[in-house]
Amino acid sequence: MRRGEAAQRVQRLAAYAVIVRDGQILLSRLSERVTRKELWSLPGGGVEHGEDPADAVVREVYEETGLAVQVEPTAQVFSTHVADSWRRGRRVDAHSVRIVYEGWVPADSPEPRVTEVDGSTAEAAWKPIAGVLDGSVPTVALVADALASYRVRQRQRTAAYAYVVRDGAILLTRTSALAPDPGTWHLPGGGIDHGETPVDTVRRELWEECGLEGEAAGLLTVLDHHFTGTAPNGRAEDFHAIGVIYRARVGDGEPKVMETDGTTDEVAWVPLADVAAGRLKVYRSVLAAIDAAGDAS
Repeated sequence: MRRGEAAQRVQRLAAYAVIVRDGQILLSRLSERVTRKELWSLPGGGVEHGEDPADAVVREVYEETGLAVQVEPTAQVFSTHVADSWRRGRRVDAHSVRIVYEGWVPADSPEPRVTEVDGSTAEAAWKPIAGVLDGSVPTVALVADALASYRVRQRQRTAAYAYVVRDGAILLTRTSALAPDPGTWHLPGGGIDHGETPVDTVRRELWEECGLEGEAAGLLTVLDHHFTGTAPNGRAEDFHAIGVIYRARVGDGEPKVMETDGTTDEVAWVPLADVAAGRLKVYRSVLAAIDAAGDAS
C-alpha cells in the first residue's frame, strides 16, 4: 500500500456462543493457520450471505465442537474497529461485528471434538472459567468481553402438591428419567399453569400422576428451595422453586400413572415408617411435609 493511500475496508459479521456449565466454558483453540500461539476463542464464526446469525452459530458450534447447541433468541453485539490491521498478508481497515448468544448443550453430551477439516479450529475443550479470568487459559479478548456480560439465567417455578395420608401410608410418586434426580419419590403435584388456581393444580395432578379423583382440603405449608446448577437440558440456571403443599383427600381405587412420557413413572402408597427409616429415596420436601403435618415418628 502506497503512503497516503487509504487501506481497503474489510467488514466481517460473525456469530458466537458463550456456553457455560459447572464453572467451565466451552472454547475452541485457534489453529496454527490463524496463530502460532496457543489462543482460545468462543466457538463460532462467520455468518454466510443470507444466513440467519442464529443458524450460523448452531452450524459453527457443531463444526468446531461436535455438539448440538441451543441458543437464546436474543444476543449481545460487540463491535471492533482497527483502522490499521494485518489480514492475509496485507494491511486493511478492519471492522468486526460479533453477535454473541447464550447457548447450552445437553447435559449428557459427549466430549467436544472438532468436526470440520482444515478449518480455523484445532481443538475444542471445556476450560475452567477461573483460568480464563486469571489468564492461565490464553484467550482472545472476545471471551473476556462475553463473560463480563454473561449472567446465569434466573428461573422461578411455583408448584402445588398434595399431602395425602391414609392408614399409616403416604401417597407418593416417583420421578422418571425425564426429571431431575430420576428414581426419587415425591409428593403428587407439579407446576401451576398460567391462570390456574393452586387447588385446581392439585386436583389435576392427582389425576395425571395417580389416576385418582381428589381435592385439596386445606393449606399445610409452603416450602422453597434455591440453588444454582445445571438444568436437565444442560443450561446453567439460578433456580428458585416454591412449593405450596395442601392436605388432600382422594377417592377409592388403586393409584396408577395416567400421563405418558411424563416426569412420573410410578405411584404408590408408601408406609410412613419406610420413609422415616430411609428405605427409599425421597425429596426433602416429603420429609418437611410429614413434619409439618405432625406425622413424623
